[in-house]
Amino acid sequence: MAVTDPVDARLLAALAEVGKIAVHELAAKVGMDPREVAYRLVALSGSGLPLLVGVESDPNGLRAALAGAWAPPPYGRVAAPPPPPPPPPPVDPVLSTWGPPQTASWARGDRQAAVRQAGRVGDALAATGLDGEQLTVRLLEVQDPADFLFGAAGYRLEPGERAVVVHTEVTNRGAVPFGALPDNYLELVTAEGKAVPKAPVSLTSRPPHRIGVRPGETVGGHTVYLVPESTRIAAVRWSPRPEPDERTLTWSLD
Repeated sequence: MAVTDPVDARLLAALAEVGKIAVHELAAKVGMDPREVAYRLVALSGSGLPLLVGVESDPNGLRAALAGAWAPPPYGRVAAPPPPPPPPPPVDPVLSTWGPPQTASWARGDRQAAVRQAGRVGDALAATGLDGEQLTVRLLEVQDPADFLFGAAGYRLEPGERAVVVHTEVTNRGAVPFGALPDNYLELVTAEGKAVPKAPVSLTSRPPHRIGVRPGETVGGHTVYLVPESTRIAAVRWSPRPEPDERTLTWSLD
C-alpha cells in the first residue's frame, strides 16, 4: 500500500532506520506524543505493511498487579503530585460577562472574561491537555530570520530557504503530569493560512523542549522551522493534538 499521510511517512522512515525500537523511544526520535505514535503504528500494522507492533512485560509483576499485591520497587517510585490548588472564589456573573464597571470591557458586551485562547508575543495563555492537564503556554520570542543560529549549529539552508526559531515556555498548573513533548504540535501559520510544522532539528545554542512537564513545573524550549524566504508568518499556533480544535492557542504576529 502507498503511505500518503506525511506523519505516518515520517514515523515509518524513522522506524526503517533502526528496524526495532520501543514506542516511547521512537516517539522521542520523531518528537511526537507516545500515545499518538502507538495509535498510528497499530493502524499501519493492520493495513498490511510489514510491521509488527509488540509489547513486553514482566509476567510475575502483572500477575501480582492483578491480584492487588503489586507495588513498584523503591527506585521506581514517583513522589505523589502536590494537591490541586483550591478552587477560585465565585465569580460575579455580571463582572464575568461585562467586566468591571467604568472600564472598556464593561462597554463591550462581546468580550467575555473567559480564558483567552489568542494573544500576541509575550502573552501566556491557558491550555488543557488531552488528559485534562491544566497548562499555561507562553510565547516568549519569535526569531525570524534565524539563519545565523541555524548555520552556527552546523546545518545548511537550501537556496531560497530561511530558518525561524520560536521560544516557548509551558507551566503545569494542575496535578496531572503532562507526558507529551510540549512543542509536538506547535506550528507557524502563514499569511495564507497554511500551517508549517516544526523541523526535526535542534540547535546547540537554543535548547529544544524535552518530553513531559510535571505538576508545578515550568519548562522552556526552542523550536526550529524552515520556510521559503518569501513566506510571511502571521501567527504561532499550539495544540495538544495534530488537528486544531477548541483547545488550540494562537498568537498573532501581525
